[in-house]
Formats: sequence, structure tokens, C-alpha cells
Amino acid sequence: METIVRNPTAGIYAATPDYVHALEVRNPGRFLYVSGTMGLDAEGVAGKTLAEQVALVWSNIATILASADMTVDNVVRVTSYLRDASYAEVNQNARLAALKGRIVPTTAIVVQTLLSDWLVEIEIVAAA
Repeated sequence: METIVRNPTAGIYAATPDYVHALEVRNPGRFLYVSGTMGLDAEGVAGKTLAEQVALVWSNIATILASADMTVDNVVRVTSYLRDASYAEVNQNARLAALKGRIVPTTAIVVQTLLSDWLVEIEIVAAA
């Protein structure tokens, strides 16, 4: 599998250092679509802070990926659902850390439908 970042520079706004417009995936053998994953521990208890929850989310995603013989290196798309727009920077930094600085297409959406102690939910697409 090969991935190619697609950041056109003419006729569109510039991509930022933590963002790409698109990621072309060539010759994938398989895809893994991961449901919205919560910042819950193995007992189903939410982390007490946003930082704890995003760490749990990415740990849970790593576990799901491992079950498919994949790692975060296979992630090609991230969608984050945040209870509050002020969570964007913490979420961004956690994503960059989890993906080891690798930039993939991402969208963050502010929602109010999560339970009050659920601060973030993240879904991903992975390819191998």
C-alpha cells in the first residue's frame, strides 16, 4: 500500500502543518472502519479529564487496530466528535502524538449528544 498526500496550492486555501486536504491510498489490500471510540477504560469508566479521555481513546483505537494486525501507521482518516469547541487543541495534540506526527485527513465536529461525562469520541479508517 502506498499513501500520497494531496495538498493542492492553487485555487484553494493552504493546508496547515497539522492538516492535509486529502490522502490518496494506492493498492490497499483491506480497510478497517472503526466506530466512534470513547475515552473509557476496560471497565467502561470515562477518564476524568479531557487529556485522560483522549489518551484512552487512542489506546482503545490501538487495541482495535491490533485485533486486525494493524497499527496507527495504518490510519488514513480521523473524525473527532467534541462536546466543546475549546477541546480542539487538546484533541489535535493527542492525535498528532498518537499518529507520531503523521498527518492524515481529519475533521472535528462539535456535538451535544454525548453523555455528559463523555467529552470526546473518535472514529477512524485504516488501510493495509
